[in-house]
Amino acid sequence: MPQYPLPVSQLAQALGVDEHALHELMTRRDETPGDPTLVALTVAEAARRIGIGRTKMYEYVSSGAIRSVKIGSLRRIPAEAVGEFLARHHQATDFDTAA
Repeated sequence: MPQYPLPVSQLAQALGVDEHALHELMTRRDETPGDPTLVALTVAEAARRIGIGRTKMYEYVSSGAIRSVKIGSLRRIPAEAVGEFLARHHQATDFDTAA
């Protein structure tokens, strides 16, 4: 298991979660990060990069809010489209004046 800069107890306290549950989650976590060299992502990979659910990402793809391409029967999202989507979404909302 990788070393973390803070002990699990401090991480759990900072997150407001049970220490044992956090430790179990960290143990079960898939240690293989996504491949940063991919130029096209699956809908699930793109959703994970943004931190949203797969269903919501499919909504964005269907509406054209995020670029995607069809390769045979596969739907892929260009990796740079994720950054473009976030930049447009940030401009369209006002994060800086949140209460």
